[in-house]
Amino acid sequence: MPEGDTVWQAARRLHDALAGQVLTRSDFRVPKYATVDLTGRTVLGTTPRGKHLLTRFEGGLTLHTHLRMEGAWKVYGSAERWKGGPAHQIRAILGTVDRTAVGYRLQVLEFLRTGEEERAVGHLGPDLLGPDWNPDRALANLLADPARPLGEALLDQRNLAGIGNIYKSELCFLIGATPWLPVGALPADRAAILPGLARRLLEANRDRPVRRTTGLRDHDLFVYGRAPRPCLRCQTPILVADQGDGSRERPTYWCPACQTGPAPGPGSRRVRETRPRPSN
Repeated sequence: MPEGDTVWQAARRLHDALAGQVLTRSDFRVPKYATVDLTGRTVLGTTPRGKHLLTRFEGGLTLHTHLRMEGAWKVYGSAERWKGGPAHQIRAILGTVDRTAVGYRLQVLEFLRTGEEERAVGHLGPDLLGPDWNPDRALANLLADPARPLGEALLDQRNLAGIGNIYKSELCFLIGATPWLPVGALPADRAAILPGLARRLLEANRDRPVRRTTGLRDHDLFVYGRAPRPCLRCQTPILVADQGDGSRERPTYWCPACQTGPAPGPGSRRVRETRPRPSN
């Protein structure tokens, strides 16, 4: 699952390349939209909404895309070689005289009337990088199901939009709670700072090529991807286990000494990493 800052950067690349330009090429390689031709239309812009991308065109039409785990939008110059993947992975092409945006492995691609975008994104909670950000509402959403594990609540885009698996693990470390702690058991002072801390992390990284949460020169992340290396604070080995509802389990990292709360239950699949993973 991509992080909100990754999607924000993708939206900015698309907007900078296409906004205000007339399309000279459009190609949508999904059966439902294979005959759609936007050639001659002006691109009004691209905006992110949580992890969703909304590209708007004149005439009141919006292209809604979502990267999911493996999708990507790449922008190329007119004479540049496309290097985002093999041709069979291309799902969308939007070209102008000077630039071409190519969508690879897009798991969601649909057209909406611009006035009906809420059908696609209206379920989302406050956007951590958006104009609708509301920390009080985000906190209320998180606490609405007090028995839910903190990590799962943070990943639920209906609570607040933009957190992926990396920020989930890092945020839990920074507030000193395991991702399996029921969100209602989080001390009130730590719960109160959680939405603001999440926003600051994403804002700090939205313009960076390398994501950093530590403020340390030699280490980008505190726990994510670092099992079984020692914790940067206490030297206890970082642990990793799957967290989720069974159908969407994700590797989750934590320090058993720095973070208080329950560990994974007996039914959870423990993962032991024998080789360090990249921290970014």
